Amino acid sequence: MTSAAPDVRVVHHGDAPADVAGVLLAPGASATRENPSLVALDRALSPHVAVRRVDLPRGKAAVQRVRDEAEAFADELGVGTDRLVVGGRSFGGRMASVAVAEGLAAAGLLLLSYPLHPPGQPERLRIAHLPDVTVPVLAVSGDRDPFGTPDELTTYLAALGGPWTLALVRGTHSPADTAVRAALRLWWPSAG
Repeated sequence: MTSAAPDVRVVHHGDAPADVAGVLLAPGASATRENPSLVALDRALSPHVAVRRVDLPRGKAAVQRVRDEAEAFADELGVGTDRLVVGGRSFGGRMASVAVAEGLAAAGLLLLSYPLHPPGQPERLRIAHLPDVTVPVLAVSGDRDPFGTPDELTTYLAALGGPWTLALVRGTHSPADTAVRAALRLWWPSAG
């Protein structure tokens, strides 16, 4: 399926989340919640849905932080975590996907520049948990991202246990914010 949005090519399209009360966004490994891409997404989404950007520690503690932040955000909104889309950029998206795979209820998962493997090391896949992710997923990746080629992403995202959408945009591991927002609107039109 090819989209009409500029600079976005949807190679696989699945269901979008429903009845979303909020979006929790986490940054990449070397970034903070003030990452320009997360700030741009926050600005685009916040007129339509509550948004929280969070910082993550390094390592396995990051998965617990995603859980804790999702629960606190849901409590503030007066809903369950199953009304949140969780995700983030690179490491942040991966930690959110692990949290969901390990049982965090969520309405959907947003993976921006998912680090399928370290650059130049396609044998070191980070996918063992993907079959346990059963919520709708949007993965947005640059078409030249060294952390996962379009073919690799298409192949390995098919292991997800639920509906998924892969949107490819021009760029590497930091695609343009306008293209990311366009991909998000194609997947989840009510998000703006």
